[in-house]
Amino acid sequence: MVKKVSYETHSETETMEIARKLGEKTTPGDIVGLYGSLGAGKTHFVKGFVQAFGIPPEKVNSPTFNLIQEYQGVNGISIFHFDCYRLESIAEALEIGAEEYFYGDGVSIIEWPEKISGILPDGIIRVTITVTGRNSRLIQIVYCNSN
Repeated sequence: MVKKVSYETHSETETMEIARKLGEKTTPGDIVGLYGSLGAGKTHFVKGFVQAFGIPPEKVNSPTFNLIQEYQGVNGISIFHFDCYRLESIAEALEIGAEEYFYGDGVSIIEWPEKISGILPDGIIRVTITVTGRNSRLIQIVYCNSN
């Protein structure tokens, strides 16, 4: 079953709050894909998302040069934050063992998931962030297994 929800936000704080609420609904093994243009607010979304696991937002930075950043939630759940923007091929993601993270005991949140769509499992939570104004965003979340 597919469930779609949409939100309009007017600040980074509102975007982070939507993300935190999504984080509260995720469970180990879930994968969240963040789609959107440069500057749409994907990293701010991650900052809000990790708050659901007791991780301060200031701990989050884009792992563009490392590809993945791991955070440990206060509840013992690992959050794997991927930024695939600089990937040239799926092979690069496979070299670091990306698939092992997807099928592990943590929650994966991926910026630029379209770069590795060929190795993503079915049923990921798709979050599309669209810039609608200077500070406003349309956030569309598609749950393929209706969480």
